[in-house]
Amino acid sequence: MRPIIVHLLCLIIHVKGDDYVNVTYQPVQRQLLDFKKEHPHPIGLWTKNAGDPVEIRDTITINSDQFNNQLIIDSLSTFDGERIPERVVHSKGTGAFGYFEVTHDVSKYTYAHVFNEKGKKTPLVVRFSSTSQDAGGTDLGREVRGMAIKFYTNDGNLDMLCISVPVYLYRDPLVFLNLVHGQRRNPQTNLFDFTSLYDFITLKPSNIHQFFWALSDYGIPDGYRKMDAFPIHTFELANVHGETHYVRFNFRTEQGFSPLTTPQAAAIQAVDLDYFTRDLYNAIDSGDYPAWKLEMDVMTPHDIQKLNYNPFDVSRLWKNGTFFTVPIGRLVLNKNVENHFRDVEQAAYNPANLVPGIPGPVDFLFRGRRMFYRDTQNYRLGRNNNKILVNTPLYEKTYVRDGRPPTKLNMKNAPNYYPNSFHGPVPYVDEHRRWKKLLVLESNAVDLEPAWYFYNHILEDEAHRERFITNLAVSLVPVTPPVIQRAFKMLHLIDEDLAKRARAAYDVALAAAMALQAAAKATDQGVTPKRNYPTAEGPSKHNDTKRVYRLGIHHEHDFMDHH
Repeated sequence: MRPIIVHLLCLIIHVKGDDYVNVTYQPVQRQLLDFKKEHPHPIGLWTKNAGDPVEIRDTITINSDQFNNQLIIDSLSTFDGERIPERVVHSKGTGAFGYFEVTHDVSKYTYAHVFNEKGKKTPLVVRFSSTSQDAGGTDLGREVRGMAIKFYTNDGNLDMLCISVPVYLYRDPLVFLNLVHGQRRNPQTNLFDFTSLYDFITLKPSNIHQFFWALSDYGIPDGYRKMDAFPIHTFELANVHGETHYVRFNFRTEQGFSPLTTPQAAAIQAVDLDYFTRDLYNAIDSGDYPAWKLEMDVMTPHDIQKLNYNPFDVSRLWKNGTFFTVPIGRLVLNKNVENHFRDVEQAAYNPANLVPGIPGPVDFLFRGRRMFYRDTQNYRLGRNNNKILVNTPLYEKTYVRDGRPPTKLNMKNAPNYYPNSFHGPVPYVDEHRRWKKLLVLESNAVDLEPAWYFYNHILEDEAHRERFITNLAVSLVPVTPPVIQRAFKMLHLIDEDLAKRARAAYDVALAAAMALQAAAKATDQGVTPKRNYPTAEGPSKHNDTKRVYRLGIHHEHDFMDHH
C-alpha cells in the first residue's frame, strides 16, 4: 500500500488550490475543478424540491424520524424515477451546441431562410450516437453512426437526421422493426447473434449495401469529429418562383475522414469504451472546434426524367455524372452541453420537423418516419416533448394545451380554439408553396448492382478491399446453417471475386476461431493445447468436418422434436 499512498500525496501536492501545477489533465478530467474555479464559494443554499432550505441535521437520517424528514422522501422518491426509457436505437450518444453559417447563397434552389443570406448564422444542437449499442455500450463497435442536427431557425425547428454512410439499410418502413430485432440481442441468450442478422439480410438482400459500408473502413471512424454525415433522403426543394429541385445533403468533415482498423478499435476499446465521447468533449473544451461543410447534390425534374435508376431509393448512391454539387455553408460545434440529461437525453429529433422552402422527401420510407418518430418521442418523453428546453423552437404560438408537464406558460390566457375573433394566433399564406407534389412509385425488386459497385469502386485500393473481406469473414464465423450457405450464395450473386476471396478468408478465420476455442478448453482442463492448424497438405480432419457441415450435409431438428 505504501507506493500508492506516496503517489496520491504527490498528486495532491502538485494540484494546489484551483491551479494545475505540473499536471496535465484532459478537459473531461478537469470539469469539477473548473466548476470550483468558476464558483469560489458555494453557489447557494441546498433546498428541498419545494424550495425550502435543508437544515444540516436533516442530512443524516440514522437514529432520526425518517418519516417526517422531507429531504429523504424527496431525494429517494425522485431518484427512483430519474431514468426515462432509453432510445430503441441510437441509445448511446453525446452532443454539443454550435451554429450553422451560410457561405453560399442558395436562394436559386430554395426559399428556406436558414440557407439564404450569406453570413447568416443559425444556432443548433447536435447529437452523435452509435446505432445498435445499449446506453452503456462501446463507442467503438463496427456499425453505422448517427449525427442528428436541430437547427433553431426563425421559421421553426429544422431537424436533419444523418448517418455516417451515404446509403440506408431499407426502403420499406415496415422493415424497420424486424431489422432492428434481427441485429439486437437474442431473446434467449441475450447476446448479439450474427446468424439472425445474416438470416434477415439474405432474405432481404436489398439491405446488404449499407452492411458493406459498415464492414469497410467507414464502419469505425476515428471519433465523431472525423466522420461525414448524410440525411439519406432525396429532398424536394422549392424556390420563390415555384421551381423545384431534388437534392441530397452531405456534411463533409473539415477534420478529414479518418478510420480505425478493427485491431486499433479493439486496442482502444480495451481501455476506453467512451473514446468518441471523450474526444469530442476534449476538442471543444480546448477550443479545437469541429466543423463540417454542408453541400448538396442537385438534380432538376428534367434530369430525373433521363435517369436509368431511382434517385429516391435511399439504399443506393446517385450515379456520377447525373447531378451537380452546390456548397451551402459550415456547421461548427463550439459549446459542450452543461447537463447531459437535459441537453442530450431529452433531445428529440424528428425528420418531419421541416421549414418553408424544404417541403421534404417524397419517398415511402420518409412517410413512415414522419409517423413513428413522433410516436416514439411521445412514449419516451411525453406528448409535450417539444416544450422541453432543448426542443423548444425560437418562436411558438399554438392551440395545443394542457397535458403532462412541461407545459411552460401554456399560452396563458389566449383563446384556445381556432378560428376565433379575439386575436388568437393566425395562419399565414405561403405564396411560394407548390400546389402539386411529385408522386413516386417504388419497386420491391432487389438490385445488387449498388453492392457490386461498392466492392469494385468505392473500396478505393486493394488494402481497403482486404480489410473489408477480413471483417466480412470474421462476422460470418458464428453464423450457422442454413444461413451461412445463403450468405455465400448472395456474395456470389454480387461478385464472383468477392465470393471467392470471402470464402478463403472465412476458412482462415474459422480455423483460427476453432484453434482459440480448443486452446481455451485445454487451458480450462489444465492440458497443454495441441495445435491443429491447416497445413499445406490440406485442412485438418476437424476442419473437414466443419466444411461438410457448411455445405449443408447436416441434420436439422424440428422445433417440436425438443418438446
